[in-house]
Amino acid sequence: MDNARASSNTLVLAFKEDPALTEMMRLRVSSLQRSGQKRQDGERLLLPHEAVYRLDFPNQELNFSRWWFSLAAHGRVTITGISQHWTPDLTHLMTRQLLEPIGTFWRNAEDPEDSPLKWLEADMQEFGERIGELAKVRKVMYFLFAFKDAANLSCSVEFTLDK
Repeated sequence: MDNARASSNTLVLAFKEDPALTEMMRLRVSSLQRSGQKRQDGERLLLPHEAVYRLDFPNQELNFSRWWFSLAAHGRVTITGISQHWTPDLTHLMTRQLLEPIGTFWRNAEDPEDSPLKWLEADMQEFGERIGELAKVRKVMYFLFAFKDAANLSCSVEFTLDK
């Protein structure tokens, strides 16, 4: 989804992978494995099928409108928001910093590839509204995306602008 679909009072923001932050978190996992140490109590380590994505907010007065997502094949994607209290350059990610609800969308293996994606509508609505609220106090927000095949994934969120 690009901004061309949006009207003048809407803003569509694409989730962008943050490869540097993903790599930093993967290095933390490998460092612990090499040294034989355990994670800190409550620390959330990045799993092999996860990556860190970000949303940059050019405007802080946003109201959630809708999701735009596509998945070219079958599979499941979960999106977990990370609270504004995480400073990735200073602290490890802790489980208490993960937001609920998570966003989940999927296409089952038996579904045709051109069939619409499925999602938990109430959770996705609440999740989008929560992102809009956090945008009021943030310039950037981080997310954990869990999926098997990143090449087939596109996800954006649409907001209406407060005037």
